[in-house]
Amino acid sequence: MSIDSQNKRNFLIIALLISLVPVLYWQLNKIGLIPPANYFFTQSSQEKTIGRSPTPELLNYDRSLEQIISEPIDKSLTKILIDKSDYQLTLYYQDRAVKSYPVVLGKNPQGDKRQEGDFKTPEGMFKVRDLYPHPQWSKFIWLDYPNQESWRKHLAAKQQGEIPLSSTVGSEIGIHGVPKNGDRLIDEQSNWTWGCISLKNRDVDELYSAIKVGTAIEIAP
Repeated sequence: MSIDSQNKRNFLIIALLISLVPVLYWQLNKIGLIPPANYFFTQSSQEKTIGRSPTPELLNYDRSLEQIISEPIDKSLTKILIDKSDYQLTLYYQDRAVKSYPVVLGKNPQGDKRQEGDFKTPEGMFKVRDLYPHPQWSKFIWLDYPNQESWRKHLAAKQQGEIPLSSTVGSEIGIHGVPKNGDRLIDEQSNWTWGCISLKNRDVDELYSAIKVGTAIEIAP
């Protein structure tokens, strides 16, 4: 083989390897092993926290949102606070707490989520990524987990040896209802999910009607 042919072959091999790098990176990100590329180029923004639940008791739970808010709800003015310690989700409207709902959490409710399969409900500031009807749990309100802060915590836990280097960050965290005739799961505070937040179906239906993509959600310890 001539030198020119060998150089051409080496060039083609290098070009092929370079072209495969984005594909490999995308695949590793897809399975949750490495963060998206913008993680390295975007500074984490500190969003204002919503606060704590206004009271350990459920606020206005015996009243509908229509009774509490007389005018049509402007979905751009709603926020959600989930207080894990009180098993409560509180809807805020115009920065005022208007109604609370009982919730349950992941099977391993104590502490922040660090990896896929730990059955923990994540903590921090999130946004609604999407929302849609669900065939088993009435509605699904999809959170933007893992966001940049979630990735930071996940990678820090790996660096500190708290979780295996081979662990993945996880995904598909949301707010949803319960299986048919499953209200007792909420009444008994039975943490049955893999990390999501669960409400009674009638409650998630009402909440669903008051929020939109981009709605801010705080999950407090």
